[in-house]
Amino acid sequence: MARRRLPKIFFDYIDGGAFSEYTLHANEADFSLWELEQRVLAVAPDRDLHTSFLGQRHALPFMLGPVGFLGLYSSRGDYASASAAKAAEIPFCLSTFSIASITELRASVGGELHFQLYVLDDRGLAEEIIDAVRSADATALYVTVDTTITSVRERDIRNGFRHAQRLSPGLLRTLLSRPAWCVEMLRAGIPSVALLKDHPEFGRGVLAQAANLSSRIDRTLSWSDLDWLRQRWPGKLLVKGIMTREDADRALQHGADAIVVSNHGGRQLDGASSTISRLPEIVESIGGRAEILIDGGFRRGTDIVKAIALGASGVMLGRAYAYGLAAGGRSGVSRIIDLLATEIDLTLALMGVDSIDTLRTRGGGLIRRRAQV
Repeated sequence: MARRRLPKIFFDYIDGGAFSEYTLHANEADFSLWELEQRVLAVAPDRDLHTSFLGQRHALPFMLGPVGFLGLYSSRGDYASASAAKAAEIPFCLSTFSIASITELRASVGGELHFQLYVLDDRGLAEEIIDAVRSADATALYVTVDTTITSVRERDIRNGFRHAQRLSPGLLRTLLSRPAWCVEMLRAGIPSVALLKDHPEFGRGVLAQAANLSSRIDRTLSWSDLDWLRQRWPGKLLVKGIMTREDADRALQHGADAIVVSNHGGRQLDGASSTISRLPEIVESIGGRAEILIDGGFRRGTDIVKAIALGASGVMLGRAYAYGLAAGGRSGVSRIIDLLATEIDLTLALMGVDSIDTLRTRGGGLIRRRAQV
């Protein structure tokens, strides 16, 4: 449904990955390497899907993670997603590459709001963004550390996304091939990146701003910069983009409260491991010292159950809800949340588990690596 509704340039931005997209597909496929334990005659009459992570109690063991340019997939897409998250009693994380202003989003929607930060080479602008996030009373800040060098995403290159500065005749034809989308965008107003409102040097309109903002991500970012960020940010600080136990340990040494096991949805190092494959060793290394969230390839409730059983505190959705948003706006996001919640509930029932908290306590005895043939 999302593919039919969105212009190709924006659908491919959601759907695509780096190079041959090996890691993108491995993220999904490698959930099949893990088997859940089925228990019979042990169904709890009511399953409790509530759980706690990052200091708050949530109705579900997942949240809506940061996805750039949600406002291009549906009118006021950031607001629609945040509203659906609030109704489901789960957090929503706004991306640096967002169409919505975090200040306006907080005032309009409320709910538990987090923010994902790309550290820019202009430290003054980076501090301005952090100050806005603090003023909006966001409870957690995720610093993305795996994009200091941007990989080759061939679909985006072919389509011109984050490269084209203005509409070309070919791009205009692509947009006009989705007339309903065009009408919706025109009614909402020409989209632009809200945090750049007072920075005309980044250009006018989302195409120029996306290209210019991408080029300003700090390529020299180092662990010492995490110390700087820890001093600037008083709330929960998460390092997003961790794929090894060594980097997990270093993140904690430099002040992180939690980490996100992430390979950027297979959009950076093609050939890297899937996130679910790396989760157990990272849990073994830092489990008990800090909370561990994970993203990458989650499409089913069983995927989420497997991650929690393996030691994750919670799961961050990305593409899954972006497809829902593109397909049906706020109701599409809510539909995705409801589908996953139902699948989690049924999975727990068939495992004889009465709650997410029980799953976390007994996790190691309820999942095993599939035997290799």
